[in-house]
Amino acid sequence: MRESYLERRDELTTYFDRTAAKAWQALTSTDPVNRIRRTVRAGRDEMRRTLLDWLPEDLSGKTLLDAGCGTGSLSIEAAERGATVIGIDVAANLIEVARERAAEHYLPGAVEFRVGDMLTDAPSEVDYIVAMDSLIHYERDDVLQVVKELTARARYAVLFTSAPWTPLLGAMHFVGRLLPRQEHRAPAIVPLRTASLMAGVGEVAGEEGWHAARTARINSGFYISQAIGVER
Repeated sequence: MRESYLERRDELTTYFDRTAAKAWQALTSTDPVNRIRRTVRAGRDEMRRTLLDWLPEDLSGKTLLDAGCGTGSLSIEAAERGATVIGIDVAANLIEVARERAAEHYLPGAVEFRVGDMLTDAPSEVDYIVAMDSLIHYERDDVLQVVKELTARARYAVLFTSAPWTPLLGAMHFVGRLLPRQEHRAPAIVPLRTASLMAGVGEVAGEEGWHAARTARINSGFYISQAIGVER
């Protein structure tokens, strides 16, 4: 794997496992949050529904990898629809929360949560892979490399999200790169042009019959994310 991917992954591990663990747990629950985080919560809920809508309604007998599962919301919903799910995240604190929430939904054996990397610690073959907002901090070449490796493991579809390039996000990213790096600050979101990203998917995975088949943008206040569905 590219060195740039590994460096950013380690930054994310530190941030989500230490600095942001409690905030992320609250954001992904029904606990009261401020106005800004309410828009982010609403956007994430809509994105999760979008990605799940792109999967079969009945997932009985199917396997799914939730790559970068966080506190496990998507994993739990997929398991409730019949899938056997493996959720992986680099943040041990978030995986602990995911396990607790899965237990509350009485899903023994239907979902397994692991601490680790979405590539090196993932199963070699599953039916579906979803990576919701777990690649938004990576540069285009790293995202495409991850997608290439994920398509080599999936039978039917890989669904992922990116931060879409807009003038505002582009300007914020440029300014952020000029600021001194602070350990407590969240790793920067990297805005990418959707058309270029979808074309890149065809370049890295097209020989195996994969193509970016669909896309949808969710924009909710302070949350903006682009869903891309890669299928055979």
